[in-house]
Amino acid sequence: MKTTTNMPHASSATADGAKPMQYVFTTEKLTRYQFPTHTTDLVMDRTQAACSEVFVVVLRPNQAPPLHKHDDMEQIFHVFAGYGILTIGEAKQQIPVKAGDVVRVPVNTWHSIRAEGDTDLKYLSVDCFGTTQPKAEPTWDEHIRVVCRQQGWDFSKVVIPGGGGSSAK
Repeated sequence: MKTTTNMPHASSATADGAKPMQYVFTTEKLTRYQFPTHTTDLVMDRTQAACSEVFVVVLRPNQAPPLHKHDDMEQIFHVFAGYGILTIGEAKQQIPVKAGDVVRVPVNTWHSIRAEGDTDLKYLSVDCFGTTQPKAEPTWDEHIRVVCRQQGWDFSKVVIPGGGGSSAK
């Protein structure tokens, strides 16, 4: 049996010149986005799938991204380390989350997660766009540029190519 390692940005083409379908994505040497409020390591860009993207989020103790919502996607979080508080909905309901939990954030729903205690909260996030990718933000970088403009953050200080990975320090 032949085993092949698929790197997220492998460029080997098929006989007709098309890029081969990628089924496995490594979590080593990822592009890191170091926001003032949290860290995100991009695993699978939205350009690599029909209607989704995947990344790992790390929140240091007492960190939380700003309360926000997405009008073009539902999100699924799988918490794999730490614990925290999910703030969700118009009423800003607060729900404890811990390693092993799966969180669903519907389209157009205000949300944020804050790490509690003295350990990092880490979760895998899957953005689900329905049947198509968002046309206004065709890549993860384009989406992050918009987020940085909205939050007053400097994109050039946020992105760290090759700075992330499965250890997510």
